[in-house]
Amino acid sequence: MLITAVLMSALVAGPAGAGAQPLKQQIAEAVLPLPEDLKADATVVTYNPDTGARRVLRQGTNQVECQTMDPQAMQTSCYSKALASQFDLMAMLRAEGKSPEDVQAGIAAARVAGELPPPTFGSMAYALRHDSRRIKLLWVMLVPGATSESIGVSTVSQRENALRGRGRPWLMRAGTPGAHIMIPINNTPLSSSAP
Repeated sequence: MLITAVLMSALVAGPAGAGAQPLKQQIAEAVLPLPEDLKADATVVTYNPDTGARRVLRQGTNQVECQTMDPQAMQTSCYSKALASQFDLMAMLRAEGKSPEDVQAGIAAARVAGELPPPTFGSMAYALRHDSRRIKLLWVMLVPGATSESIGVSTVSQRENALRGRGRPWLMRAGTPGAHIMIPINNTPLSSSAP
């Protein structure tokens, strides 16, 4: 599958919803995973957990879309707008009560059927995790088919080092359509001040 396992496992776990927070705060928190220069112009969306319907909280003007924090996955996610149709389908499948495995299978089937475009080489996804057992701030670059030799990135996992604030990028699923570079962002102060 072309979407990274790290984002897929978190995002299929449960519905992303906009809670009772003020809209300005929801937007500010949704863009936290992004680099500063992308925050102000990112689109922010949420999905209805019962229907899977998309709701735009703020229409952006750049190439990035963010979702409000998913309390079940304990994660806030952003990604290239080129991946938005995939996240729309994921929300619909979750609303139908599909298991995480069935959601993954549905995404894979839609790709094979040509209903979802493949991710562009170099597409980015960003995740801010809200628990201490996972890498807090992780950026992921999708590099379908890439190998360590073709792009010069190590395949040695840096997860444990990243959990200690000393992580470096590494390539996962090398040589497959789902190849991606994990980029842990270490010791980065985050705030939820409005963009």
